[in-house]
Amino acid sequence: MTKNNSRRDFLKSTALSAGGLILGFNWFGQEASAATVVKEMANEAGGTAFNAFLSIQTNGIVTIFSPNPEIGQGIKTAFPIIVAEELDVDWVNVKVVQAPLDTKKFERQVAGGSGSIPHSWQRLRKAGATARQMLIEAAAKRWGVSTSECSTEKSFVVHTASGKKVGYGELATEAAKLTPPTDVKLKDKKDFKLIGSTVKGVDNHGVLTGKPLFGLDFYREGMKFAMIQRPPAFGMKLKSFDASAAKASASGIEVVSFKDKVAIVGKSTWEVKKARDLVKIEWEKAATLESSDDHNRIFKELLDGKTEIRRKDGDVETAFKDAAKIVEAEYQCPFLPHNPMEPMNFFAHVREDGVELVGPTQTPQNAQNQTAKLLNIPAEKVTVELTKMGGGFGRRLGTDYVLEAAELSSIIKAPVKVMWTREDDMSGGSYRPAVRYRFRAALDKQGNMIGYTLRGAGINAGNSTRQDNFPAGAVPNLLIDSAEHKSPITTGPWRAPITNFLAFAEQSFIDEVATAAGKDAVQFRLELLEKAKTAPTGEIKYNIDRMKAVIELAAEKSGWGKKKKGVSLGFSVYFSHASYVAQVAEVVMKKGKPVLQKIYAAVDCGVVVNQSGARNQVMGGIVDGIGHAMYGNMTFRDGTPDQKNFNAFRLIKMNEIPAIEVSFVDNGIDPTGLGEPALPPTGGSVANAIFKATGKRLRNQPFIEEDQKLFESVS
Repeated sequence: MTKNNSRRDFLKSTALSAGGLILGFNWFGQEASAATVVKEMANEAGGTAFNAFLSIQTNGIVTIFSPNPEIGQGIKTAFPIIVAEELDVDWVNVKVVQAPLDTKKFERQVAGGSGSIPHSWQRLRKAGATARQMLIEAAAKRWGVSTSECSTEKSFVVHTASGKKVGYGELATEAAKLTPPTDVKLKDKKDFKLIGSTVKGVDNHGVLTGKPLFGLDFYREGMKFAMIQRPPAFGMKLKSFDASAAKASASGIEVVSFKDKVAIVGKSTWEVKKARDLVKIEWEKAATLESSDDHNRIFKELLDGKTEIRRKDGDVETAFKDAAKIVEAEYQCPFLPHNPMEPMNFFAHVREDGVELVGPTQTPQNAQNQTAKLLNIPAEKVTVELTKMGGGFGRRLGTDYVLEAAELSSIIKAPVKVMWTREDDMSGGSYRPAVRYRFRAALDKQGNMIGYTLRGAGINAGNSTRQDNFPAGAVPNLLIDSAEHKSPITTGPWRAPITNFLAFAEQSFIDEVATAAGKDAVQFRLELLEKAKTAPTGEIKYNIDRMKAVIELAAEKSGWGKKKKGVSLGFSVYFSHASYVAQVAEVVMKKGKPVLQKIYAAVDCGVVVNQSGARNQVMGGIVDGIGHAMYGNMTFRDGTPDQKNFNAFRLIKMNEIPAIEVSFVDNGIDPTGLGEPALPPTGGSVANAIFKATGKRLRNQPFIEEDQKLFESVS
């Protein structure tokens, strides 16, 4: 077995195998190892550094550092685009390097909350503009002319009057010696050439050709491999274990325990996997072992019991007392695993002089700080190098798997890479919280919503509501409260935390209210927004005009209000992560079953940095939203997950993905979030379209389990 974990070699080897192979590697693979690639990346920067974000070589090659973790959201391409735009460099001359964690040079090296671009937008622009100004000053000094007479174009400084031009590479050394300007002029957005265009992902070729970019690809000569056996149920702890058979299975196998876990360490993945299966472990109960049936009872108790008020406007009791009509409904969403394509893994080498961490993490600084705390050492003695991630969706915001590697390395006194299997990943947490919502709406005789209540009951959800989101501010009498149950089942942020299921419930219920009021679903929402604008109740924390704009754009693109023969439309709109997304779902009936045919999405995320990356994020969020609303479910029996791999956990299939048409609102404002906002409104638009087509209200996810007869045989 080779020490080169190349995915291309893996595919070559497995293609020649008759079966039964977990990992196959080729000693003579031609791919560079991940460790080699890391060294090449470090050396390739070279050149003359202008600031933390870029350097320029004498041959004109500009290396731009992308400091934030790349999790598939395209940030490794988007950040350099912003720098390159202000630098006015020809993109063909740009090389992009993933920067390691550096708390002195960079801020917020995080992939989460759809906040990377909004946070760094101005910083990145200034970095590029500063270097550009220094290059202009160097050229002007060389030519003996005023800087005001010089301009830049595609990696050249130009003096139009004399016809002179000089490349950035020729100026780099001179320019870098100048004092950086403290105030630089940024481009007018109308002059953008690169921002707003379509740019291929900088790692696309490497991914498609099997380059070792990911955490699972990483290898360091002399490192050990490890897998960990964790408690099989939430609420259990380690009592004892017998590792004699495991140790006898291969030379060099080590078995150690820490924090109710048993780690098996060896020379290869295959040896460790086989040895782990041979360890005999006895577990004991440490807390209540909860089942899904328990959760149904718990939800009812929470909804009927004491809650914490999150927002209260007006006189809710009187509004419902005087109502001409009251609409009530409950919506429920299950636990969900994150299921990134690449399971959790991390490399750690704990030495006397410091700690080296390498792997896929959304929060490298948190990994650094938590490791320092665990080992009781200064944070500056912990280095973190980032690999590309095969997905994360919030799972890699946590540091549990990083700390496992660090603690294990400190115990065995050797460099080690801890790897999770798919079963480890799905049964080891951390999940999207399960939540149930209870809604009530009061209507007057004219069909106006005069009262609104929302009560959220969550299992390890924290605040399961977003009390300041629409329709708050548009209803004169409103009450939003919540209650929570603390469970041994671990939960964590899941793509668009809370709003990923709250939006489905809210937007589906608003449709129910519109139907009860005898009003068009789109017009009903626009009327509420108009009330929020002309007669607001309490504080409004969403932008009314931006929300109205995406509603109208989605309605226009989908032909809302125009009858389409055999087509039923469902509407949804949501504000999250500072962006606004409206969606219209098209459903047609085939053989008596509803089939999702198309989704129109109108998106306001401010300036679109990269058309390709932005559309991928919107479409990916929609596909994610459809798949989990329709099919995803995680249930428990005595604290143990029922679904441990994809054979038991239903994912959306390729032929179930509808056509998706994406339109962006061009309003010229600074960018807002995009990695998450397209997911929340999806479930609501689909459910509302299915209601239009069938008359069936879907109030529980996954839809396919709420009414199997409605969807059976549909693919």
